[in-house]
Amino acid sequence: METVTAFMTLLLVMDPLGNIPVFLSALKDVPDSRRQKVILRELLIALLVLITFLFAGQYLLNLLGLSQEAIRIAGAIVLFLIALRMIFPQQGGIMGESLQGEPFIVPLAIPCVAGPSTLAVLMLMANSEGERTLDWILALCAAWLVSSLILLASTPLSRVLGQRGLIAVERLMGMILVMISVQMCLDGLANLLPAAGT
Repeated sequence: METVTAFMTLLLVMDPLGNIPVFLSALKDVPDSRRQKVILRELLIALLVLITFLFAGQYLLNLLGLSQEAIRIAGAIVLFLIALRMIFPQQGGIMGESLQGEPFIVPLAIPCVAGPSTLAVLMLMANSEGERTLDWILALCAAWLVSSLILLASTPLSRVLGQRGLIAVERLMGMILVMISVQMCLDGLANLLPAAGT
């Protein structure tokens, strides 16, 4: 996987435009003067979780004895399910009912930004080409930075795009994510089938 491809995949999986309604809903009871601080705090927590998982994920997989092909196919399935939810959203979103008061870690940092699909992609990258850690950190930080800029501008963006615009962009990103997940699954099966035949 190229660094640019990793960046695009992580950015799509983080789904910052799709998370705008969740952020706005979770922050509706937070005073305007604190919203940017809360968003920034949650984004920094998410980045810390993602970087930790990028480094520790490979050791966890080795401890569990999971193969690269299993990670690739499992990651593809998780991405596919997330993509389906982006295309066909459910009532209440991925977190269900919203919590009252100022959010802390859940649901904004985890699972909105540092969600299961993002962690699965990071595990896949670390396990398949562990020697390219610097490339993966670069791709992760770039995707996080773009997501952060979008989410910090969530209020004005929601006004510009409107609800229909946000839905359209999220569904388009979901379609692209479906294609990425199918390709990941095909790559995993292509590696697995020749190994099974020997």
